[in-house]
Amino acid sequence: MSPPLLVPSFHPSLLPVQDGSRAGREKKKTVSFSSSLSEKKISSAAGCIHSMVEGSELKKIRPNSRVYQRYYLLDAGLQALFWEPSKKESDKARIFLDSIREVRTGRNTETFRTSGVYEQISEDCAFSIIYGEMYESLDLVANSAEVANIWVTGLRYLMQYGRHALDILANSQDSLRLRWLEQLFSSAADQNKQEVIEEGIPLQSAVKLVQSVNPGVSSGKVEHRFKEIQRLREKTGALTSCNESGSKDHAENEKPSARKEQVTKQEFIEVFHDFCTRPEIYFLLVQFSSNKEYLDAKDLMRFIEAEQGVAQASEEMSLQLIQAHEPSEEGRQQGHLSLDGFTSYLTSSECHLFDREHDTICQDMSQPLSHYYINSSHNTYLIEDQFRGPSDKSGYIRALKMGCRCVEVDVWDGPDGEPVVCTGHSLSRPLALHSVLEAIAKFAFVASEYPLILCVENHCSLQQQKVLLQHLTRILGDKLYRDLPAEGALYLPSPEELRHRILLKGKKLGPDSDGEVSEEDEGAEMSQRIKAVNAGGTEKDVVQKSVSLTSVPQSNMPHPSPKRFQLLRELSDLVTLCHSVGFKDFKTSSKAQKPWELCSFHESLALRLAGDSPGDFVNHNKHFLSRVYPNPMRIDSSNMNPQDLWKCGCQIVSMNFQTAGLMMDLNTAWFRQNGSCGYVLRPAIMRQEVSYFSADTKDTVPGVSPQLLHVKVISGQNLPKPKGSGAKGDVVDPYVYVEIHGIPADCSERRTRTVRQNGDNPIFDESFEFQINLPELAMVRFVVLDDDFIGDEFIGQYTIPLECLQPGYRHVPLQSLTGEDLPHAKLFVHVALTNRRGGGKPYKRGLSVRKTRKGREYTALRDLGVRTVDEVFKMAAPLLREAADLRGNMQNSVAVFRELCGVSAVANLMQCVLALGSRVSGPEGTPLLLFDLRDGYPTLEPQGPLPDVLRRVVSTYDTVRKE
Repeated sequence: MSPPLLVPSFHPSLLPVQDGSRAGREKKKTVSFSSSLSEKKISSAAGCIHSMVEGSELKKIRPNSRVYQRYYLLDAGLQALFWEPSKKESDKARIFLDSIREVRTGRNTETFRTSGVYEQISEDCAFSIIYGEMYESLDLVANSAEVANIWVTGLRYLMQYGRHALDILANSQDSLRLRWLEQLFSSAADQNKQEVIEEGIPLQSAVKLVQSVNPGVSSGKVEHRFKEIQRLREKTGALTSCNESGSKDHAENEKPSARKEQVTKQEFIEVFHDFCTRPEIYFLLVQFSSNKEYLDAKDLMRFIEAEQGVAQASEEMSLQLIQAHEPSEEGRQQGHLSLDGFTSYLTSSECHLFDREHDTICQDMSQPLSHYYINSSHNTYLIEDQFRGPSDKSGYIRALKMGCRCVEVDVWDGPDGEPVVCTGHSLSRPLALHSVLEAIAKFAFVASEYPLILCVENHCSLQQQKVLLQHLTRILGDKLYRDLPAEGALYLPSPEELRHRILLKGKKLGPDSDGEVSEEDEGAEMSQRIKAVNAGGTEKDVVQKSVSLTSVPQSNMPHPSPKRFQLLRELSDLVTLCHSVGFKDFKTSSKAQKPWELCSFHESLALRLAGDSPGDFVNHNKHFLSRVYPNPMRIDSSNMNPQDLWKCGCQIVSMNFQTAGLMMDLNTAWFRQNGSCGYVLRPAIMRQEVSYFSADTKDTVPGVSPQLLHVKVISGQNLPKPKGSGAKGDVVDPYVYVEIHGIPADCSERRTRTVRQNGDNPIFDESFEFQINLPELAMVRFVVLDDDFIGDEFIGQYTIPLECLQPGYRHVPLQSLTGEDLPHAKLFVHVALTNRRGGGKPYKRGLSVRKTRKGREYTALRDLGVRTVDEVFKMAAPLLREAADLRGNMQNSVAVFRELCGVSAVANLMQCVLALGSRVSGPEGTPLLLFDLRDGYPTLEPQGPLPDVLRRVVSTYDTVRKE
C-alpha cells in the first residue's frame, strides 16, 4: 500500500489521498448529496441513520497532516461505527457508539487546528467524533456539507437513543407535522366535498395548499410533480397487474385512472415534503432540539440567545414566537415548534439580515453638519443620459422619496422671462423653474425631516435672477434657511438644529464686492471636451463615445477657465451656510477657509487628492463640507464608486440616481443605516481632532480594533431565471459572491461553488472569513449569478452596511438590478462578527499561535506639534500600553477557551457553555461540572476529579474571569 500524501489542494473533495475507496471492486451505495438531494431530501433522523448504514466515503485527518480516504459505515445492529480498508484488525477498526462522548462540528479539535492542511479543509464538511476515556478524536471530512450533516445528526440521535433509535423514531417520527398535514388535507376535502372522488381533493386545491406554505414555488412546477407521481404509480400498478395475470396485453390495454384531476392524501404529503421541506433547516432544528423532531420553549430560547444574539431571551418570548409561527393548533397548545413553524420563524422579518433598529434614526444628530455623509444627487432633473436624455421633475420626486438630501438645480435664462432648469450646452429638454421648485417644496421632507441642500448653479441674467429670487422666496418660503453663521463659529450647525430647513448652496458676494463672481459651470467642461473629441462627428456619435471619453487623460483635454458674471445681491444673501468657493490646496484651506464655505471637486481631482494626500483630505473634511461631482465625461450617467470618496471623509458624493448598478447599490444601502434619513455619521476617527487616518491604508487602522466577519452561505430559495435569458430554457445554475467594500485593506470577495440546475433550493454550505479593519466604513454585498459558458448573468443582489448586520441564521432578500425586491427570492446565511484574535492571521488556528507582550503591536502616538497635548499623551502612553495588554490577554484567553470547548473562533460564551454541556456527564450520568449562574459571570464548579481536557477548560475559564 502506498504511503499517504500531504494535501496541497483547496477543497476536500479534491484531496489527493491514500486511496481507500471501493473503486475497482463492488461496494455499497454511497450517499452523495451533491447529486441526490434533488431526488430525495433527507430530513429525518431515521433517514440519516439509514444513510449511515449504507455508508459514505470520508477522509480521515491524522495529527501528522496525512489524509486517508476510507469507507465508513454503521453496522446493521446500530452498535458500532467501522471503516475499511484498515491495517487494524477488524475488531479494532471500529468505535462502539456507547463510547462516544461528543460529536463536534467544524475544524475544532487540536488535530484539525495544527494540521498542515487546515486551510484547505472546508469548515462545513469537517466533523469529529470524541470517544473513549482519554477523549480521543476521530477527525473526518465529508465530500459535502450535507453528508457531514447526515453523520452528525445520525450519531447524535444514536448517542441518545442507542440501538433502539429507529424503533423509537418509527413510533414518534414527525408525528406533529404528519397530523397537521392530514388536517390540512381533510379541511380541503371538506371544502370540496362535492368534487371529491375516492377520498381525494381537486388538483388545483392541492397546488394552492403547497403554495400557501411555499409561495415562491410556481403552480406549474407543483402541478407537474403531482402528475409525475400519479403517472409513476399508474405505471407501477399496471405492471403489478400484468405480473399477476401473466399477460402483457393486460398491461397494454390498462386504461388510465379516472381521477386525473384528483390528488390523494398520500400524494399530497409526498409533494408537500418535496416542495416545503428544507433539509438545511431540519439539520439546524435537531442541533437545538435535544434530538426531538420539534423545538420546545427552552430549546427555542437557547437558539435565539446563543445563535441569534437576542439579549435577555426568555421562555415567555419563545412561547410568543411559537404562537406566531407554529402552523398546527396542536403544536401551539403544547408549546412545540415543528419544522414548518421553525421555517416560518427563520423566514420572517424577525430573522431578516438587516437589523430593524436601523429602520429608525439611531445615530447622534447633534453633531456639526460636516461630520455626516449626506445622500446627494447629481443633475437631479435628468432621468437618462447627460447629453440628449429627457429631463423631468419626477427625477426630484424620486430622489427625495429615496431620502436624498442634496439636489441640483442648474438655472438658465428661459423664454418669456421665465428661468428654466437644464444642463447648458446639452440637448436635454428644459424644465420650468417654478414647477421644479414646487415639486421640491412638496416632497422635500416626505422621507426625512433633516435639512435639504439645494445646489443652485446660476447662469441667469440679472433680469431673470430677479424672477429666480421671487420663485425661491415665494415657493420655498419659511423653509429657506436665511440666518447668518455666528461670528467666529468653528463648525456648522447640526442636522437636528436645521430640521425642516432648505439650505441654498451657491456663489456669494463679499461685503465689498462689485457684484461680479466666477461662474460655476460643470456642464461647460463636458461641452468643450465633447467638441474636442467629436470634431467633425455627428450628434448621434456623442453618447456612444462617452465610455471612451472617460479614459482620455485629463492633461490632454481642454479645461475651460471660469467666466465672470453679475450676481444679484438679494440672491446672494439667501446663501448662508453653503457658500461655494474654489479649492487651491489644503494648506490654503486650513488657514483661510470658513466652516460655511464649501468646495466642489471634479471626480478626477478628488481621486488624485485622495491618492496624493489622503491624510490631509481627511483632516480637511473634519471642518469643511466637500462635494464631489462625476467626471463630465460620464455622459451615459454612469456612477463613480462613492466608497473611494467616503474613505477620505467627503460628505457629498453626487450620484446619478437614474442609473442602477453596483455603485448605486452601495449608495442606497449605505444610507439605510440611519432610518434612511439621508444623513450617516462618519466614523469617529474621521471626526476627532487628535486622530490620524490615511484613506489609502492597506493595513490595520490605529486605534480601531479589527473585526473578524464569518459568513456561511447555506442555501438559496426561489432564484429566478435572469431577465432576457433564454439560452438554457428554465435551467438556473446559481453561485454566490460575497463582497466586502470599504477601505483598501478591507476590500475582498469570495465565491461559492456552482449548484447545477437548481434555482428552487440550491444548497451551497460554504463558509468565508474576512478581516475588517474599519468596520464603520465597511459594507457586505451578496451577488447571485447564473453560471453560463457564454457569460454569467445577474440574478439578484443585496447590499448592507456591516453595522446593520444581525448575527446568527438570517435570510437575505434579493433585489433586482434596478433595486426592486425579487418576490420570494432569498439567500439563507449564517453571520458572526467578533474581535480578531490576538495573534496570527485570521485563518490560522491553534493554541500555539498567540502573541506575547514582546510581539504585540501597540497603537502609535503621533505628535501634533501642540506641546501641552503631546506631553499629556506621553504621560498616558504607559497606561495605554497596559490597557492594550489587558485587552490582548483577554482576547487570547477567550480564544483558548473557545478552542478547548471545541467551537469556532467566532462563537460567543453562551455557545461555549452549550458545547460544554454535552460532555460534562460522568459514569451513570453523574455531572462532572456544575454551572453556577448566581453571579453576573457564571462559574464552573468541578464535582470531583476531572479528565485532563476538562481540567484545562476550567483553568482557562478561570483565567477569562480574572482578566
